[in-house]
Amino acid sequence: MQHIEVTIEQNIATVTLNRPEKRNALNNEVVAELTAIFRDISTNDQVRVVILQANGPAFCAGADLEYLERISQLNVIENIDDSKQLEQALATIYQCPKPVIAKVQGPAIAGGCGLATVCDIVVASKEEASFGYSEVRIGFIPAIVMVYLLKKIGDTRTRRMMLTAEVITADEAFALGLVSYVHPKETIDNEVLNLAKKMSKFSASSLHLSKEMLTQLHGMSLESGLQYATTMNALTRMTEDCKNGIRSFLQPK
Repeated sequence: MQHIEVTIEQNIATVTLNRPEKRNALNNEVVAELTAIFRDISTNDQVRVVILQANGPAFCAGADLEYLERISQLNVIENIDDSKQLEQALATIYQCPKPVIAKVQGPAIAGGCGLATVCDIVVASKEEASFGYSEVRIGFIPAIVMVYLLKKIGDTRTRRMMLTAEVITADEAFALGLVSYVHPKETIDNEVLNLAKKMSKFSASSLHLSKEMLTQLHGMSLESGLQYATTMNALTRMTEDCKNGIRSFLQPK
């Protein structure tokens, strides 16, 4: 990979955006690499948890300037194809069967905020992280990421983020429900690693099925959701992880 580094250690995959000189901005190559990496991680039995992070002062500043200039010259068909590549990358992260933790150490703007949004858990630096969807300032719209943001924080808060284009702090993002944890910049590395280590000890099948349910339940009626949940409850009881867990729990110490 040219723009992204990947390491796997103790069942934790660390995916690092590595374009610090470009503030880890997105272009076609970065988007393609993200898709390929998360596809591989999704089927890698060695991985139980993923950390998505970035080198340099910014998490991701959105689209690369050269990339923006190029897409402004594309025709409709070309732009649809290009948009599908971004949609595919975000969906691959969102649908990854392993929990994905975003470690946001600096600004996450536009597409960068979208990257954080599609992760399961977002941990932000209290002093350095910021979040914003700035697309409307340049006549663009955050169309694809809007689908995920609506699911994550609801209509009223999404309208605020999308229509005002304001950049908010980590604490404000936490209050909106976009961020899961806020930590001082001095401790964020350890906090994220400790969280990932804790989660990596959980049942792989339980994490996978829980993520699947969290995705599928959106849009279901109460009745449909309960029927689906009942089926998943029954299926989970039949997994080896559940059987072993119950057996261990019932064994006298």
